[in-house]
Amino acid sequence: MKTTDKKRGFARAHTNIALIKYWGKVDSELIIPANDSVSLTLDEFYTDTVVNFSEDYKVNEFWLNGNLMPYKHMARINRVIDAVKEEYDYPGFAKIRSFNHVPTSAGLASSASGMAALAGAAADALGDEHDLTNISRIARLGSGSASRSVFGGIVHWHRGSDHESSFVEQVVNEKDIDLNMVTVVVNSHQKSIKSTNGMQRTVETSPFYPTWVSESNRMVPEMLAAVKKNDFTKIGELAEHSAMMMHATTLAAIPAFTYFQPDTLKVIRLVTQLRKEHGIECYYTIDAGPNVKVLCQNKDILAIRNFLKNYFEERQLVIARPGSGIKFSKN
Repeated sequence: MKTTDKKRGFARAHTNIALIKYWGKVDSELIIPANDSVSLTLDEFYTDTVVNFSEDYKVNEFWLNGNLMPYKHMARINRVIDAVKEEYDYPGFAKIRSFNHVPTSAGLASSASGMAALAGAAADALGDEHDLTNISRIARLGSGSASRSVFGGIVHWHRGSDHESSFVEQVVNEKDIDLNMVTVVVNSHQKSIKSTNGMQRTVETSPFYPTWVSESNRMVPEMLAAVKKNDFTKIGELAEHSAMMMHATTLAAIPAFTYFQPDTLKVIRLVTQLRKEHGIECYYTIDAGPNVKVLCQNKDILAIRNFLKNYFEERQLVIARPGSGIKFSKN
């Protein structure tokens, strides 16, 4: 039997931090969110993925950081691969090797960079042109936030109502925004409640959830206007409000839960102290995890890091700046 030619693709995708959060779905199969979201792609954390397709392969295989993932845990990966195969009418299977340069499942969006890189590498293997808007749709099938990691800078995820209308577009290029982040890694271990499960519990039981959806959708145009004006104060105020609204919904869920840890609250207090007592304008935001991201302007990065070094080890403080969209070449 003649061996078919392998088709190979590569992609690097970065993580992102939501400024207006995504929290909850109206369609769990297509991962259609209940509200629009706005995010900043980051340069520091990323995933590299290589996808090899062949008609000789009998099943998809996925290796993460050198470890083979059990097939029973590959549902989301297979969903992305199947979508790309359908797009290009390809009958074979894939062998995937992915390397995460970000702590997995710790609230630092490893699934965002991972699924975006997977969608990008698979599309790179089977197609000559890179339609980033369509890749954002495919990445969404693996992880909602992954759709936002396809583009660099500040992006807007349109929630839409079906697969075609739920996509991401870039709002501001990464070179045109002075918005940076100092991550305080409170805990780099896996979360006790995964984001998907936390979202579902919140949607089904939190009485605050409907207000969260309506208020988030109301805030999106405000955030987009602030981003286009490079209005750091407004961006920061809206980002803090969105984060605390999201976490309030979890406290009202049944049973109640929180991603906060004691050091999470400590960082919130320190950021407020920096603003009010030291005159350094910065704001906090927190995804589904304990780690706090401190939004700041370039001129204040070192002062903020040096201040936080009084309370945390240097290895817990990671500086990130606006990152690029998907790259398809190892060079």
